[in-house]
Amino acid sequence: MPKQDFARVSTWVFDLDNTLYPPHMRLFDQIEAKMTDWVMTALNVDRARADDLRTHYWQTYGTTLAGLMTEHGVDPGPYLTEVHDIDFSVLSPDPALADALRALPGRRIVYTNGCAPYAEKVLAARGFAGLFDAVYGIEHANFHPKPEARAFNAVFARDGLAPEAAAMFEDDTRNLAVPHALGMRTVHVAPTPEPAPHIHYHTDNLADFLSRLPG
Repeated sequence: MPKQDFARVSTWVFDLDNTLYPPHMRLFDQIEAKMTDWVMTALNVDRARADDLRTHYWQTYGTTLAGLMTEHGVDPGPYLTEVHDIDFSVLSPDPALADALRALPGRRIVYTNGCAPYAEKVLAARGFAGLFDAVYGIEHANFHPKPEARAFNAVFARDGLAPEAAAMFEDDTRNLAVPHALGMRTVHVAPTPEPAPHIHYHTDNLADFLSRLPG
């Protein structure tokens, strides 16, 4: 990994779910179950249909919430509160990743399609409280989700970051296309690589990857 590719980076942008904790902790499984329950109740459909709709909205709109807002006019506030009311005890602290994050030069921010209060709980459970300069949720993007360009533009404008001096770390390859187009370094964080023209690097070990960057 050429260190010079990250030498100009002064803002480090991290997705949350399955990025700042590994997928095997299965936290998002709880959220998916909560989303299916919510769709069942709100749309008066059975579980199989609700699960299909949840997946369809995620694939089509970027998040289940975006599909519900677009097609059914759902109020995002109660939805976000309900689906993020989960058990965080499945998460454990990661001192090695905390050290690697702390060593990064410049600013560190979290940008998630979840809500910011939920993100803060995840960060605390992982031992990352106080490590980030800002935490942005979907509410800061006017409830537009990644991978939409207007979502990134809203959050990045609010933050004031310069994309050409920033890097984005994500588990969902779709969400790296706009950052790449804006001139950011892009890193896919996942157990299995998914090569694409808009992905500069892949890692299955975020702590190790960050520890090899310029400090």
